[in-house]
Amino acid sequence: MLDHLSYAEPQPKVIQGAKSDWELVIGLEVHAQVSSRAKLFSGASTEFGSEPNSNVAFVDAGMPGMLPVINEFCVAQAVRTGLGLKAAINLRSAFDRKNYFYPDLPQGYQISQLYYPIVGEGEVIVDMGPGVARRVRIERIHLEQDAGKSIHDMDPTMSFVDLNRTGVALMEIVSRPDIRGPEEAAAYVAKLRQIMRYLGTCDGNMQNGNLRADVNVSVCKPGAYERYQATGDFSHLGTRCEIKNMNSLRFIQAAIEYEARRQIAIIEDGGTIVQETRLYDPDKGETRSMRSKEEAHDYRYFPDPDLLPLEIEQAWVDDIATLMPELPDEKKARFVKELGLSEYDAGVLTAEVENADYFEAVAAGRDGKMAANWVINELFGRLNKEGLSVAASPVSAAQLGGVIDLIAKGDISGKIAKDLFEILWTEGGDPAAIVEARGMKQVTDLGAIEAAVNEIIAGNPAQVEKAKANPKLAGWFVGQVLKATGGKANPAAVNELVAKKLGL
Repeated sequence: MLDHLSYAEPQPKVIQGAKSDWELVIGLEVHAQVSSRAKLFSGASTEFGSEPNSNVAFVDAGMPGMLPVINEFCVAQAVRTGLGLKAAINLRSAFDRKNYFYPDLPQGYQISQLYYPIVGEGEVIVDMGPGVARRVRIERIHLEQDAGKSIHDMDPTMSFVDLNRTGVALMEIVSRPDIRGPEEAAAYVAKLRQIMRYLGTCDGNMQNGNLRADVNVSVCKPGAYERYQATGDFSHLGTRCEIKNMNSLRFIQAAIEYEARRQIAIIEDGGTIVQETRLYDPDKGETRSMRSKEEAHDYRYFPDPDLLPLEIEQAWVDDIATLMPELPDEKKARFVKELGLSEYDAGVLTAEVENADYFEAVAAGRDGKMAANWVINELFGRLNKEGLSVAASPVSAAQLGGVIDLIAKGDISGKIAKDLFEILWTEGGDPAAIVEARGMKQVTDLGAIEAAVNEIIAGNPAQVEKAKANPKLAGWFVGQVLKATGGKANPAAVNELVAKKLGL
């Protein structure tokens, strides 16, 4: 496992105002939709893209007399996420009603966890470059229902409400204000997404709204944050504003940048920051006021009378822990240590769980560095060019492994291997059978290679004299021999014979 103590923390982002320098302080509330076929308190489907209002149970619609029943699998997913973030699991938690009125909230309240969340304090290590990482503390993770969706662009005079999302289980992951720049904020959300995708607890699809973040931004003078860290006194920090429902890493960065400069301009002009909820407009590249920030008492929280406190056993948590997969940081460290990969290559290969699984299948029993080179450069390069994911790759891990086996056996050269990869990409097939059927094996017969070398040397006496004067020019002969043999001559053998014949 990675030890964050071996990393240096990145410097906070400093923004130069008209009068002085300012630093950013950022905390995030990430809403992650639990990967589950049913909702948190009903058996209704969570399938995305269904007909509006087709995945709605009576309890989701707020029908009188309907009682919520907890989905045990959603609870297990929250526990699994907490374990993945090295967080404390609370064996006793409870649900509360958060009361507010909105057209897409049919009950008139949201069932959430304010006072007793299911998961306590944890941490995330956010890589910001070689040897540089930010440790972000997790304050809590609580389970809650999602609201529905109001649609305003289907009719000029009416709004429509789709309740398909109503009651879908969310995990709200609340960080401490440990993040100090826009890039760190985006990297933190990306790291959470990566961990949850490895765990299988959230698919991380930001486009569908399955992962979104509320970003709290404030600014302070240099040194103020350190005083807050030493004392725990939030008065050392500036007043924060919350930017709601961000579902793009790029927009998160842009919104933070704009909001910080907006706050700095107000303060330096003698004004004060009003704590409020804001929205980011990507078309204008700016944030705008949505509403004044509510405090907890504004929601009139109280324990949900329809739900008993949630009590789980340590043995159940331990059973979940025994089935935890290898997490990205651990996998990356193993690739570096056991396969000899660079940190960069290991990071690329573990960025997505599907990519890591594909690579491990290719590397099994083979040279790790060669497998990484082929997966990153040839496969990922081609997938990116074609706009495909690993899951849609025309070349399977078994086929790519077969190519590497042929190189290792000396049956094909690197150049032939690239031609073979192209055939596999467009036509498919068994690599070894293709090489045999199409006569693609490289020539390893030293007699045949020597004859080609002799012929090229004999036909180019002037070039021979140049090569003897400048040994670097011997590469010309190697290229000519490979060309004459259709690229099939073993390059190492050609190099050796050319050097010997030229007396180099």
